[in-house]
Amino acid sequence: MARVKRSTMAMKHRRNVLKRAKGYRFGRSKKEIEAKVALRHAGAHAFAHRKDKKTDMRRLWTARLNAGLRAEGITYSVFIGKLAKNGMSINRKMLADIAANNPETFKRILAQVK
Repeated sequence: MARVKRSTMAMKHRRNVLKRAKGYRFGRSKKEIEAKVALRHAGAHAFAHRKDKKTDMRRLWTARLNAGLRAEGITYSVFIGKLAKNGMSINRKMLADIAANNPETFKRILAQVK
């Protein structure tokens, strides 16, 4: 069996690792091992924070919706309870957007819920 020298693929792999670590500080952008570790951590954080972003956005919508509702003299939890009781299915993202950008439409929705 012929001997396989792996220098071409090894160099390609090293170049790609260092290219992906470009812009990292100190040895993380220059040294292969440090770059690999940095990329592994970056990937883990990116995955976790993609999940966290969904939670953060829902919390933001809730806060915006609550602010709009407090101005009308009703709390968030009471409003959501009444929405469910009346069988209205409109999501929090849309409600928060309506509360912020179209107050008259939001008041009409609120009137239907009460």
